[in-house]
Amino acid sequence: MAALPECSAANLAQLIGPNATDAAAVAGFICDQFTAVGQRFSDTAFAVDSTYLLFSAYLVFSMQLGFAMLCAGSVRAKNTMNIMLTNVLDAAAGGLFYYLFGFAFAFGAPSNGFIGRHFFGLKDVPTVAFDYSYFLYQWAFAIAAAGITSGSIAERTQFVAYLIYSSFLTGFVYPVVSHWFWSGDGWASATNTGNLLFGTGVIDFAGSGVVHMVGGVAGLWGALIEGPRIGRFDHAGRAVSLRGHSASLVVLGTFMLWFGWYGFNPGSFTKILSAYDSGNYYGQWSAIGRTAVTTTLAGCTAALTTLFGKRIISGHWNVTDVCNGLLGGFAAITAGCSVVEPWAAIVCGFVAAVVLIACNMLAEKVRYDDPLEAAQLHGGCGAWGIIFTALFAKEEYVNQVYPGKPGRPYGLFMGGGGKLLGAHVIQILVIIGWVSATMGPLFFILNKMKLLRISTEDELAGMDLTRHGGFAYAYEDDESHKPGIQLRKIEPNSSSTPSAES
Repeated sequence: MAALPECSAANLAQLIGPNATDAAAVAGFICDQFTAVGQRFSDTAFAVDSTYLLFSAYLVFSMQLGFAMLCAGSVRAKNTMNIMLTNVLDAAAGGLFYYLFGFAFAFGAPSNGFIGRHFFGLKDVPTVAFDYSYFLYQWAFAIAAAGITSGSIAERTQFVAYLIYSSFLTGFVYPVVSHWFWSGDGWASATNTGNLLFGTGVIDFAGSGVVHMVGGVAGLWGALIEGPRIGRFDHAGRAVSLRGHSASLVVLGTFMLWFGWYGFNPGSFTKILSAYDSGNYYGQWSAIGRTAVTTTLAGCTAALTTLFGKRIISGHWNVTDVCNGLLGGFAAITAGCSVVEPWAAIVCGFVAAVVLIACNMLAEKVRYDDPLEAAQLHGGCGAWGIIFTALFAKEEYVNQVYPGKPGRPYGLFMGGGGKLLGAHVIQILVIIGWVSATMGPLFFILNKMKLLRISTEDELAGMDLTRHGGFAYAYEDDESHKPGIQLRKIEPNSSSTPSAES
C-alpha cells in the first residue's frame, strides 16, 4: 500500500487551491488537528499498556499470598508463624534490594552481556524503554523466586539466614540470570537480535528457568546443606511422612497462585495494544488470550495426571499432591506458554506431573527433605518446561512474539531444527552452575557460622514458640483464663480419662 502524503502546510495548500483566502493557514490548522488527534492516540496506547502491565504486576504480587498460604498449610502448626513471617519479609526485603541493586543488574542498559550497570535506585527512570510499572512487575517476579527457596528450607532454618539469603538472591543472583535471558543486552536473550545464541537465543518467556529453576536450585542447596528435618527419616533410612497441618490452606494457596499465574504468564507480554496486522481482529491481545489458555490446560492436565498417578502409587486420593501437581504444570508451561499450541500444553502438563512424581521418589531415596517439594516442583518441572519449549515452539508464534529476526529457529518437533534445543540445554546448565556457585557457598558459610539451622530443642518445640513468642493458633478456650479452671494436656498414650471438675 502506498504511503500517505505528509500532513504539511505546503502539501495541503496545493490541494486547497488558489481560491482560499489563506491556504497555508487553513492547511496548518488542519495538520495541527491531526497531530493533536495522533498524540491522543499515542497517549491512550501508553495508558492502556501501562494499565495492563500494572494489573499484571498486581496479579503476580497476589501470588505472595498464595505462597504464604501454601507454605503455612504445608508445615506443621508449630512453625506457622515462622513461615508466614518469612513470606512477608521476602517481599519487604526483596523490594528494597531489588530497588537498590537488582533492577539495575537485570535491566540496566546499555551494558555487557553478563550484568546491567544503570538505573541503581531507579535513577533516570522512566525512560523511553520502560516506566515505573515495569520495575514493579519485575520486582514481583524477583520475590517469587525468593519465596520458592523459603519453602525448601522451612521448619528448621534460623530467621537471620532467611534475611541474608533472600536479600542476596533478589539483589544479585536472580537479577544476573534475568539479565542473561530477558534483557536486550543479555548474551542468551531472544531479544538480543544483534547477537543471538545459535541464531535463536533462549525462549524462556515467563521464567521456567529464570524464576523457577533459580528458586528451585537455590532451595536444593539450602536443604542439602542443612539436612532433613528431625524425624523425616527413621534409623533405617525409610521416609516418615511429616504432613502439613492444614490441607485447607494448601488449597487456598494453590487457587491464589493459579489466579496470580494469569499475570505471571500472559502479563509477560508487558503490552497488549500491539497489532500484528493493523485493522485485523488478530493481534497481541489474541496471543495473550492463547497464553492464558495454554497456562490453564497445562496446570489442569498436570493436576489430573498427579491425581491418578498418586492413586496408583499410594492408593489414596490426596488433595495436597494434586495441588503440587497443578503447580508443577504451571511451572513447566511458563517458558513456552506464548509460543505453543493449546494441545502441546496438555503434553507439557502430563510430562510435568510424571517429572514431579519421579523427582519426589528420587528425593526419598537419597534422603532429601523439602517440606514443600519446591526444588522438585520448580527445579525439576522448570527444567522440563525449558526442554518442552525447545521441542514444541511453533514458527508462527515465535516470529510474532520475538519479531525482528526472520527465519529464527523454532521447536524441534515442529520442524525447526535443533538449534533452539541446544540453546535451552545451555540455559539449564548455566542456571545450575551460576546458582550453585553463588547460593551454595552462601548456605555453606552460614552453616559453618552456625547461622543456618536452629537447635534440636528449638526444632522439636517449634519455632513459633521458641523464636516468635507463641503459636499461630490459640489452643486454649477462653474459659481457661477464669480462676479455678485449668485445662490439662492429655497425652495420646494415657489410659486415664479426665475427671469432670466443678
